Amino acid sequence: MENAAENAVENRVAATLTAIRDSISAEWMGFGLSGLQFWHRDTARLALVALVAAAVVLFLIRSVLTKKAGRDHLVVPALLRSMPSSSLSWTRHLPIALFLFGLPAAVLALADPYSALVVEDVTYPGRRISLMIDASDSMQTAFKAETLNTRNDVQPAFFTTVAAAERFVQLRRKGKYRDLMALVEFGNRAYVITPFTSDYDNLLLSMALIGDPVEFSLFPDSGTVIASAIEQSIEIFKAFNYLEASGNLMVIFTDGEDTTSIVHGRSLDDILKSAVDNHIPLFFVRTNYNKSFGDGIPDAKWQAAVAKTGGRYYIAKDESSLIAAVEDIDREAVGAIQSRQYTSQRPRFTMFALLAAAFWIGAAGLKLGTPWFSRIP
Repeated sequence: MENAAENAVENRVAATLTAIRDSISAEWMGFGLSGLQFWHRDTARLALVALVAAAVVLFLIRSVLTKKAGRDHLVVPALLRSMPSSSLSWTRHLPIALFLFGLPAAVLALADPYSALVVEDVTYPGRRISLMIDASDSMQTAFKAETLNTRNDVQPAFFTTVAAAERFVQLRRKGKYRDLMALVEFGNRAYVITPFTSDYDNLLLSMALIGDPVEFSLFPDSGTVIASAIEQSIEIFKAFNYLEASGNLMVIFTDGEDTTSIVHGRSLDDILKSAVDNHIPLFFVRTNYNKSFGDGIPDAKWQAAVAKTGGRYYIAKDESSLIAAVEDIDREAVGAIQSRQYTSQRPRFTMFALLAAAFWIGAAGLKLGTPWFSRIP
């Protein structure tokens, strides 16, 4: 039992020392001393002045009270003075040396140092996803969905697609992913509602706003130009310098009732070329109630366009097929993305506080735990 307890204590001490070492190493590698700034510079200066003043006062007091050897003083016998000193006698000063080494670190920690700008390249599971939602007049046709439409199981297809997009975001948030998502609403023209963000709550709020019946009634563009939404999504990737990066994805919810092939003088193939060249798959969710493949909708045209990007084309003709499409996209949208994060201010006092604590704990341990350091040199 005693051996087990001793081993447990040793393991805890070793783990603590390893954590301190790793923390100091990480802090030291993350910045240079020349780039440090201090929140409480004046406080550290006052502390340093107080330490120097205290040392001077103690020295003066010692000088004033020093007297010649008399009856009230202890005198080292001449026999001890004549004995040769050990070559290791200087090591008895290690506790006071460690204490002094810890003072500068403690003063720097008291000054509360921080780095003004930190740039980190991080990798985490997720994708960069552009969500596109069709808000044209054709999306006012009814779409029965008892689960997605909580207020009424029969609502315009637009509100059903907004609910499906919200379901997709919820699935991503519940999973292990940290996606960067953008939201685009389109009709004749496409509008960026939310640029790329990792804040799922902000994205859901934007969806709730565009999903308001009053906002939908005020949407200015009545036509359906799917290519304009795809073009706008590609432009978002370009604007954020993501176009040539891996991990990009486009998801569009629309009824597919669009035969337009030319947008801003560019053909659909030309618009999709950037997506094809940069391996950005398009997941097309055609939401049109009770309409199978080719029922008055140019499904073949859009299916061929989607196939060029490496994405998938879904026929969502009822609630079950719509939910199945959303869940399938969630399963397919796996991978990792690299992102550069900027932190304007990062505290850096941890390393200095740990250094001071390590020096002082070492000094106390040597002085109190080892008789050698309490002997007369």
